[in-house]
Amino acid sequence: WFVVPGVVGSNPIIHPKRQSSLNSFKELFLFCLSLHSMKLSLQEMHQMGMNVVGKHLQENDYEFLAVKSDLGQSPQFICLKNEKELFFVLVRTVVFPRDPIAYDQRWMNKMKQHAIDNKARLLYAGIGLADSNEMMSELEKGKESIVNYQGLLEISLTI
Repeated sequence: WFVVPGVVGSNPIIHPKRQSSLNSFKELFLFCLSLHSMKLSLQEMHQMGMNVVGKHLQENDYEFLAVKSDLGQSPQFICLKNEKELFFVLVRTVVFPRDPIAYDQRWMNKMKQHAIDNKARLLYAGIGLADSNEMMSELEKGKESIVNYQGLLEISLTI
């Protein structure tokens, strides 16, 4: 877990490999949420996760072909790596105590087939969010948030 700001509104892009050190990545995001106090919407929480993953992708030299930031659209990032490898990056943001690594298998099978059909590799980024003072509290603007991000996981395309 590491502290991340809850800035909402920008469309970040992130690289799906764990090649770079997550320590420097965590240090980059160790700062406080500084927005006016009110409950975060599901879209705002999703956007926080998108920001984390987008920055990770950028740091790892992924080239963004498309970014879908609306909640419910998948994949969220369509990227190229080394100008030839196509990647679909799935971002799922959940609130503590839900497990950010867990995903719906039916949904993932649809995404696997989509990746196969497009000759793409599939990456999954699970993001966990929590209030930094009271893990079970609802997330609010203006309050510090904690982010649980383990990096990008490559998903086998076997269905």
